[in-house]
Amino acid sequence: MRRRGRERAPTGDGRGVPHAGTPGHPADHAGQARTPGQPAERASQARTAGHPPDPLAAFWSLDQATALSTLAATPTGLTSAEAAERLRRNGPNRVAHPRRARGARLLLAQFTSPIILILVGATVVSMALGDTTDGGIILAIIVASGLLGFWQERGAGRAVDALLAQVRVEAEVLRDGREVPLATEDLVAGDVVVLRAGDVVPADCLVLASRSLLVDQSALTGESFPAEKAPGRVDADAALATRTNALFLGTHVASGAGRALVTRTGVRTEFGALTAEMAERDVVTRFERGLTAFGLLLVRAMLVLVTAIFVVNLVLRRPVVDSVLFSLALAVGLTPQLLPAIVAVSLAAGAKRMAAEKVIVKRLDAIEDIGGMTVLCTDKTGTLTVGTPVLDGALDLDGTPSAQVLALARLNAGLQSGFANPVDAAALAGAEPVDPALRLDEVPYDFTRRRLSVLVGAVEGSDDDGAPLLGAPLLITKGAFAQVLAVCTTARVGPAEVPVGHARAAVDARFASLSAQGYRVLAVATRAMPGRTDAGPDDEAGLTLRGLLAFRDPPKSGAAEAVADLARLGVSVRLVTGDNVLAAGQVAGAVGLDASDALTGAQVAALDDAALAAAVPRCAVFAEVEPLHKERIVAALRTHGETVGFLGDGINDAAALHAADVGVSVDTAVDVAKQAAAIVLLDKSLDVVADGVRLGRRTFANTLKYVRVTTSANFGNMLSMAAAAAFLPFLPLLPRQILLLNFLSDIPGTTIAADHVDPEQVQRPPAWDVRSIRTFMVTFGLVSSVFDVLTFVALREVFDAGAELFRSGWFVESTATELAVMLVLRTWRPFWRSRPAPALLWSSVAVAAVTVALPFSPLAGSLGLVPLPWPLLGGLVVLLVFYVVANEVAKRWAPSGG
Repeated sequence: MRRRGRERAPTGDGRGVPHAGTPGHPADHAGQARTPGQPAERASQARTAGHPPDPLAAFWSLDQATALSTLAATPTGLTSAEAAERLRRNGPNRVAHPRRARGARLLLAQFTSPIILILVGATVVSMALGDTTDGGIILAIIVASGLLGFWQERGAGRAVDALLAQVRVEAEVLRDGREVPLATEDLVAGDVVVLRAGDVVPADCLVLASRSLLVDQSALTGESFPAEKAPGRVDADAALATRTNALFLGTHVASGAGRALVTRTGVRTEFGALTAEMAERDVVTRFERGLTAFGLLLVRAMLVLVTAIFVVNLVLRRPVVDSVLFSLALAVGLTPQLLPAIVAVSLAAGAKRMAAEKVIVKRLDAIEDIGGMTVLCTDKTGTLTVGTPVLDGALDLDGTPSAQVLALARLNAGLQSGFANPVDAAALAGAEPVDPALRLDEVPYDFTRRRLSVLVGAVEGSDDDGAPLLGAPLLITKGAFAQVLAVCTTARVGPAEVPVGHARAAVDARFASLSAQGYRVLAVATRAMPGRTDAGPDDEAGLTLRGLLAFRDPPKSGAAEAVADLARLGVSVRLVTGDNVLAAGQVAGAVGLDASDALTGAQVAALDDAALAAAVPRCAVFAEVEPLHKERIVAALRTHGETVGFLGDGINDAAALHAADVGVSVDTAVDVAKQAAAIVLLDKSLDVVADGVRLGRRTFANTLKYVRVTTSANFGNMLSMAAAAAFLPFLPLLPRQILLLNFLSDIPGTTIAADHVDPEQVQRPPAWDVRSIRTFMVTFGLVSSVFDVLTFVALREVFDAGAELFRSGWFVESTATELAVMLVLRTWRPFWRSRPAPALLWSSVAVAAVTVALPFSPLAGSLGLVPLPWPLLGGLVVLLVFYVVANEVAKRWAPSGG
């Protein structure tokens, strides 16, 4: 997705960028290797260790001409041809390659399980001792199982790559002398980037020009406040936080604008040095923690069973190699071998379904997080309201519509160059474009001052009384009511200027009245600055209050229903906005939120963390908040065990998006918000969020079906096999038969991602509950074992089965029961009242048919199977029917566990 279009800055040196000297030949000094994992302060030394001296190792100590010459660049950027060659030579601008294995690595990963490797080793030993047929079949089954997992995971990975291609962060770059949007991965050393408020710094850069440029570099330095950046030179040994002429990947522009020369990209950046080592490690998410806990449960059960069976076989003096192979095959049989593939397929399929519902998942395990969400914090603009503000009135301080106040507002909105926003667009609607030559200087908006000021030159025209509209030059300030009022000393009431205190009561009353009607109210003020051509934040003092702007953004149709829908899903919505508490309360009430216990930003700031944590559960509206407040609100909610989602699209939302369990943004968001989010909406709507919650829960429910059903069936079979091995004069199944059984029963599991989910399974937030899985595994595993014992008795006592017939009968019965139990236990309803997906149903039928046919096929001898008499097949069908009934009865007594 491309970012919102923004005003293009001039590409010449009119913004104060000095021309460099004649560029030399291209130099690849930015391409030096970097030692991973070094602290930021030692990054430069680490980068040059073992390499020739790098002229750009301390690029912040160079003057602009030297840096441009070293990189064979110009202030107007590179040509497309030169940039393409550098990209080919130095590679893309990525901090680390994706963690997901691909190609040959992904294929090899299917065979790296310790159990599989030990089984392969034992099989090779068996083949060396002469049992080539048995060993060859076992290896063939292992390879087939690995190929199935590889095929599933590769398809899932490709699907995810296609989805991620829809959401990418772009930078504005000078190429061929023109400003163009470009994917950040395509940047190269020597590019010149144009930066504005909300932009992510796409690489390590040297500042060429700046205008009130403030950069949040807390990700690297831990600084609480943005750092001012400007052209210049800094000592080579300066600490990172004091390199005032340098920008670093991983930071973002808080306010202002500038242009910068890219000096280092990807892993060669400061951020790349800090994250390279981390990129080699998996970040353990909540979803992965659940899988790990589940894996430990299986390991404990497997060690007990396998050790017991191996000891029993040794006591019974069975061949050691056969006993080892049998025990290892049981270990593989207990393990849901295709679980990684099933999880990958389920999550990728869920991501594709969510994309169809306008929800793009950037990180697959976030699907489980959005499904588990219990609180959603959101701004009101575009989610609870229409999202397109309309300027309903430009009023003087008497409350009368004023053409002069409107003209002042339009000059401020039309001449600011920080970043496009809907409020300025509303002020400019229907107006002629403002001449950019009128702008002398600008004090960009930031979230501390909450004001934007523009110094304007002479303007021709007159006000309503025929007087000149503006003197020259004039500072025009527009912003939040309280913050503008705080820097005013006088007020224009009618034709006269009076002390602001004389007009304060009337202005406050008018502000409260408009806010209570749902208007967003901004204030406009001015100050004459004769002879001045520049302005800064300190000039926002001694202003004259001129009027109020009333913007209307009505509640979105269906917003109240969406809030109620999320509540039915167990997700409470909290309104977190920078707007005043009266306007926030009006919108909240219109969509069904309780604004009676609203907290303001000032109140949040006055509370310590413990007090805030105590206050947030009863509060549905937070108003007049700043970025730090948002982050604290999210943290306070999480202390209550809530899984918190945060929906934001602004510069001031980045910290809260990082702090939340589920960061949600939109494709039209500023870059820093889009980058911080794990989920990106193509439509900023609570309906889309609710769809995402349902799909996340559906994906998790289907993954959990496979885990529960497969482990309970496998556990029951292995428990039965352990008992049979102790009392039978022969192995109940051969190792190759155990592996084939496991392989066949897993095939329908590959379709589980598309299975239907009962509505009640998505009505509450899911979570990995290992205790519930253990209870399920033991309960239904014991039911399986009881019927396995009945099968043993029938085979031995009724049909007088010898070793081969016994194995053949139990192979068929065991595979059939695993297939049947998947269809029965996939739902907590009676199975006939919950329709499985066609792929799951018919793949189960097909595998069942293959299983019954195998003892009669030419492969029977190689697999150690023999044809089954028809009376025996009939008896096994009867046992299967009773097994299905027993599982239905057990479902009534067993806890669902979610």
